[in-house]
This record gives sequence, C-alpha cells and structure tokens, in this order.
Amino acid sequence: MITTVLAFLVTLGILIVVHEWGHYRMARACGVKVLRFSVGFGRVLWRRQRHLDATEFVVCALPFGGYVRMLDEREGVVPPEQVHQAFNRQPLKARAAIVAAGPAANLVLAVLLYAAVGWIGTDEPKAVLGAPAVGSLAERAGLRAGDWVHGVRRSDGQVEPVRSFSDLRWRITEAAVDENDLDLEVTDPQGRHPRTVRLPLASLGAREVDAQLMTKVGLGAPYSEPVLGEILAGGPASRAGLHRGDRVLSVDGQAIQDAARLRERIRQAVRNGEPVPMQWRIERAGQVLELQVTPSVHRQGDQVLGRIEAFVGQPVEFVTVRYGFFDGLGYALGRTWEVSVLSLRMLGKMVVGDASLKNLSGPLTIADFAGQSVQLGVAYYLGFLALVSVSLGVLNLLPLPVLDGGHLMYYLFEAVTGRPVSEVWLERLQRGGVAIMLMLMSLALYNDVARLLGLH
Repeated sequence: MITTVLAFLVTLGILIVVHEWGHYRMARACGVKVLRFSVGFGRVLWRRQRHLDATEFVVCALPFGGYVRMLDEREGVVPPEQVHQAFNRQPLKARAAIVAAGPAANLVLAVLLYAAVGWIGTDEPKAVLGAPAVGSLAERAGLRAGDWVHGVRRSDGQVEPVRSFSDLRWRITEAAVDENDLDLEVTDPQGRHPRTVRLPLASLGAREVDAQLMTKVGLGAPYSEPVLGEILAGGPASRAGLHRGDRVLSVDGQAIQDAARLRERIRQAVRNGEPVPMQWRIERAGQVLELQVTPSVHRQGDQVLGRIEAFVGQPVEFVTVRYGFFDGLGYALGRTWEVSVLSLRMLGKMVVGDASLKNLSGPLTIADFAGQSVQLGVAYYLGFLALVSVSLGVLNLLPLPVLDGGHLMYYLFEAVTGRPVSEVWLERLQRGGVAIMLMLMSLALYNDVARLLGLH
C-alpha cells in the first residue's frame, strides 16, 4: 500500500513538473514574466523565491495538477515598465507556443522514457500462444497452443516484428481499435512450418476494446507446458499419486495442450458444490500412466472452484527486449506516436459511442498500476510513466476550454477572424469546459471503483 501511494505521488509529481516546466521555459523564452510556478493546488506546503521580483516556486497540498501564473493585464494591474512582459501583450504565435509547450514537454518526456526502457531492456514473455479458448475468435482463425508469433503483416505487405507477448497484445489492441483484421506470421515453437493466420478483429468491434480484450479474442496467458511443479503434501494431487515433473497428456479423454487448459479443467471439476473425479493420462520418465484425480473444493467469492494443491504448468519462456542507442530512439519515437494516435482514436470512438466508456481510467487505476510497475523494476515503471505522460499530453491538447487545447482553439479563432474571443464567451466556454471535465472525472472515478469491486 505504501509503495503504491509513493509511486503514485512520484508519478504525479514528475508529470506535473515536466508539464508546467514546458509552459514556464517557453514563457521565459518569449520574454513573459512568470509570477508563480505551482505543483498542486490549495494550501502552500513549501515555497521558494530568490527575491521579490523573481518567480515564486510552491508545492501545494492537493497534488492533482499544477499551474504557471504569468504577468497578465486581465488578472490585475501591471506596472507600466513591465507591460512588455505581460502574457496578453505577446504576439499570437508566442502565446500559442507557450500554451502548447506544456503538452509538448509531456510528449518529449515520453520519448526519453521509452528510449530509456529500450536501452535498459525488459524481460517479457515470449510471443508463444497458449491454447485459445474453445469456440473463440482465435481458435476459429486457426491459432493453436504453442504457435509462436514472429510478426504482423501490414497492409503494404511489410512484416513488423513482434518481440514479445506484450508487443503482440499492443498490435491486437491497435487493430481492434481501428476495426481492422490482423495478419499474424506464426511458426511452431521451434520456428518451423511458417504460416499466416488472419485474426478477424474487425468483427469484434471497437466497443469490445478494454482490459479484457485478449480474453475476448480467446488468447489468455502465454504458452506454458502442462507439466506439474511442486506438489503440496497431503493435497489432492499428492493423494492421487502425482509427482513433480509429470506431463499431463489428457483429462477425461480430452487432450491437454497447455497449462492454462489444464488449470481450467481443474477449476471446473465441481458439480453442485461437490468435486468430480477426473481421469488423468500422464507421462512420467517415458512411461504413460492413468490416474484418478479428485480435486478439493474452494469458494472464491460467488464461485465454487476445484483445486489439486499443486503448481500447474512450467514457467513461461521469457525473452530480453533491448535496443541499441539509435534503434532505441527510433523505437521511442514510434511508440510515442502510436500511443498518441491510439489514445485519440479511442477518445473519438468513445465520444461517438463506438467504444465503451469503461476505458476511461482515473487516479485509483493509475495508482494501482504505478505500484505494480515499481515492483516489477525500473524499466517497467519508466514504461508506465511514459504511457501516462503521453496520455496527459494528448488529453491536454483536446479542444476543451479548460485545457491547453481549448486555449489553442481560441488562438485559432483569433488568427482566422483577427480578433480574440470576447470575455463573455470566454466565461461561458470556461464554465462549460469545467462541467465537462467534472463529468469525465466522475466517470473515470466510477470506473476505477467498479474495477476494484470486480464490476467491470
């Protein structure tokens, strides 16, 4: 819990500081006087100012945002000798540059973070598929347990390499959002017998894109061999005569292709609250044996599941994904662009009703993922930080009045008409923007709570 809270606060602090630093540095470069640089809102917890005429740097109690307050005649009296430093007196292009610098700083930060992730390297599951769910889209497409996905074929015929299972998940998400089919270049686990499998994601629809997308496609965990690990003494597996290293060939006459399918059969071996004996066919030291395995019954929430008190499945095979210096920069630029475009497309589809509003996430989800990524290692946390930084940059460029994108829309209007938006309309638009943001924040918080309660 403490790790999650600290990781969340560090995440917010870094992203807010970088965003506001972009506004601050561009304002200074344009000759605008900055009165205050604030991280957070509300009561001031820490303050620093070198002298009375310098910028005041503060940290406030509420960490959900920040701001840069600039000298502006619309917000108070400006001494005549400082009028040339007022924000409202700057040329249109300078004002637009100052406003755009915040989101731009977040996107630049994302590029640097993704590059660092590529240079450090991460250990990720190899893109070898577990057994697709029976009757699922993946099974109907012809994918099988043990298929190794090497790449995806683009519309121009070029093949983009798939380096890991998470990379495959990303490619599937992109295609599903765009409602395009995805051609996978696959082989067997040894890299033989190459073939192309078309995954018909267009039939799925963008509304199905959420955290459960891979399950909906029929692809769960990466491939794990159906071999037993540690056996708990006195448990159902031990009483049935199972040993560590036993390879399960079939259960009740049905072939077992991977550990995920075996775990599923074990969990389902319960009828009317009572365990159902299973007939297992296993391989041990070159011999094939038949054993009867009766699971124990455990309650998990509203579900009644079977267990055998043994570790089921071999560890998933991992690969190290690492890039050289220039390849890492290329990867970082490409990933930042891809995440930005995907975020905009998802937002657009949510607005028109083509994607589920359940995809909106709030502070609770961010905090949860921040804590998880920290525990996985530095590279994973940097990758998470890059993802949130892209999201913050893209969000702030949306044409909502209270966001940077809204102010850029005002300047676009001024550039086209030759006059600024009137004060009356500015006030109306600001109120409307605040109302929209409050609704979005409320929905995101509701989604967070629903996920924690298992309702989504």
